Parts: sequence; C-alpha cells; structure tokens
Amino acid sequence: MTEAAAKIKSVQTFGRKKTAIAVAYVTQGRGLIKINGRPWTLVEPEILRYKVFEPVLLLGAQRFSKVDIRIRVKGGGYVSQIYAIRQCIAKAIVAWYQKYIDESSKKEIKEILSTYDKYLLVADPRRSEPKKFGGRGARARFQKSYR
Repeated sequence: MTEAAAKIKSVQTFGRKKTAIAVAYVTQGRGLIKINGRPWTLVEPEILRYKVFEPVLLLGAQRFSKVDIRIRVKGGGYVSQIYAIRQCIAKAIVAWYQKYIDESSKKEIKEILSTYDKYLLVADPRRSEPKKFGGRGARARFQKSYR
C-alpha cells in the first residue's frame, strides 16, 4: 500500500481572492479539470467562464493533456471564487512542471502567465476595510447636524 501511494505523482496548490480559497489537486491523467466535482465547462456564472479558461488558453491544451486537476473552492462570492480558481489552475501547472518535468519549461510557463496577468501567480493583497464607529462604513461618516 505504501509503495503504491509513493508512486502517485501529485501536486497540491491553492489560489486566493478576498475570502475565497480554491485548492487544486493535480495528478497524472488525461486532461480532466473538475471544480467541486463538476466539469469546468459548466462553471457559473457563464459570463466569467472564460476567466477560468484563461490559463489553458494562454498555455495551450497540450500542456494540460497529461494531468488531471481537481479543484475545491469555498468562501467569498461568485467572482472571487472564479479568480481563486484561475489562480490555482495557473499555480498548479507551474508546480507540476517544476516538480515532474523540467525547470526551463516551468520558467517559460511562468513568464507567459505573468506577462498576461501577474495575479495568475501572485495573490491579490487587497482586503475589505473594517467598519469604524461614527459612520455607516469604513470611511463614510454620519452627517453633522447643528440643531
């Protein structure tokens, strides 16, 4: 059992956007990409579907043909989840190439992804600012009244 488990080639990466976290588990396979157990072609909302496809469209389907990617995503809203998914797909393929293929092709992939959008590989550090007293939100104050 331990020998069989040691032979499985796998990589695990994550992507983040605001409070959404997506975790990708990459194994050797035939090009499947599943998000929460559903095919990635059925991602909702439909308008943002191409955002999930971006890493594959940039790098070409042949780079993904020998790996299966299973993604779990939770937290955040629809848009944040989409951005977390696209980031974890991009980071997963980079990690796979670094661990099991070679360093030069990993550098090439990283270069292609970072020139298109740096947030495909690096998490967006922006967070919502906490609300403070004396107003409705983080910066807005209640209107001053003299009478």
